[in-house]
Amino acid sequence: MSADTPPARSDARPVVTRFAPSPTGYLHIGGGRTALFNWLYARGRGGRFLLRIEDTDRERSTPEATAAILRGLTWLGLDWDGEVVSQFERRDRHAEVAHQMLARGTAYKCYSTQEEIAAFRTAEEAAGRYPVFLSPWRDADPSTHPDAPFSIRMKAPRSGETVIEDRVQGRVVIRNETLDDMIVLRSDGTPTYMLAVVVDDHDMGVTHVIRGDDHLNNAARQQMVYDAMGWEIPVWAHIPLIHGPDGKKLSKRHGATGVEEYQAMGYPAAGMRNYLTRLGWAKGDAEIFTSAEAMQMFDLDGIGRAPARLDFKKLENTCGHHMAMADDAALLHELIAYMAASGRTPLTPAQSVLMQKALPFLKKSAKTFPEFLEKASFIMVSRPIRADEQSAASLDTVSRGILKSLTPRLQSASWTKEALEPILTQAAAENGLGFGKLAAPLRAAIAGKSVTPSVYDMMLVIGQDETVARLKDASD
Repeated sequence: MSADTPPARSDARPVVTRFAPSPTGYLHIGGGRTALFNWLYARGRGGRFLLRIEDTDRERSTPEATAAILRGLTWLGLDWDGEVVSQFERRDRHAEVAHQMLARGTAYKCYSTQEEIAAFRTAEEAAGRYPVFLSPWRDADPSTHPDAPFSIRMKAPRSGETVIEDRVQGRVVIRNETLDDMIVLRSDGTPTYMLAVVVDDHDMGVTHVIRGDDHLNNAARQQMVYDAMGWEIPVWAHIPLIHGPDGKKLSKRHGATGVEEYQAMGYPAAGMRNYLTRLGWAKGDAEIFTSAEAMQMFDLDGIGRAPARLDFKKLENTCGHHMAMADDAALLHELIAYMAASGRTPLTPAQSVLMQKALPFLKKSAKTFPEFLEKASFIMVSRPIRADEQSAASLDTVSRGILKSLTPRLQSASWTKEALEPILTQAAAENGLGFGKLAAPLRAAIAGKSVTPSVYDMMLVIGQDETVARLKDASD
């Protein structure tokens, strides 16, 4: 088979996707969504999801950034298959392929200097032509080659069109006259990014390249490398970027842009996965779903072409659903991780026990972990409890007297809601109050706040002795 006739894509191959970030900074939320789409597509088809760190930029790549990327993916719950691949460590393989292209006649040695290339482009622009560099060495007789450093350039077609059949963007056509003979191996022997990506994707068996549409222009050049080597071209799927609520490219002015920032802000990972899945993708009217359900539903046809807009209100609403749906033990584990990520004081063993008891009702009304902890503040405080200004106003002389009269009844009560309800209802009636009027000083005494979970729920969680002690403190 000639290099001009690449093999057809076979849908019989097991699906292999990859996420290939550059370790030059944190994991951007857009990168997190790209990884998620690749993960969902592979997992839903029994395929493999691979991770490659594109660390060929040695000046900007750092181990710290790589660690941040791995932490971000781990928090999102995106597990990958096999070992993490370092693109830099594969540079010898990239160079090998460049030399294979030379042997196949699909690449050539170019001895042009930077000055010569710049002069050529300046002349082309002055003549009103597109400044694509046309190397004089493309068809030169090897006997004329000087004993000098050379780069290896790919022989790009000079006429016609390169067509990208993209599963998201549709049919994309690039005029070949606008593409130069790109360098695949520099004169110092280092491979270029364009070559390395294709070689790595081929060697890793990647069948579907799902990435941001800022890489769409790269696809034409990369497809030429596949053609030059006679390799099977993957399915292309270039997804739109994420914009801020104002429709402009997402940046720091819109708030958090790094995945780890969202963990520190207290969004549960399951809610984040759900929201990011729906950010630019849709399947019927599905809005709230588990990752297992997403794997079954997710396809490339559901990805829209327009940039998706980040909507924090919708994110919080989605996260609220997932907190309510969460397994209690898993939610407590994630709460503890959030507290560590945000620099909060960790739970004591006693607080952890109480939190486990409170989880079933606390998780139903919180959308984020900061909200959750605000509602759980009655667990976090210790005696003597200082009521805030609003709740302290409910602890007047009359209210303190009612609380004082309540304590002996509560000391001898069975500690169930069914036993406590008539005791509190009777205490309110004896003083000509509705239960709502009695609840205010009870909240102040138990939690030091005017807005809390149910009084009964709090009493049952902290227990009889602690409840009575808090009421005694408030009534003195």
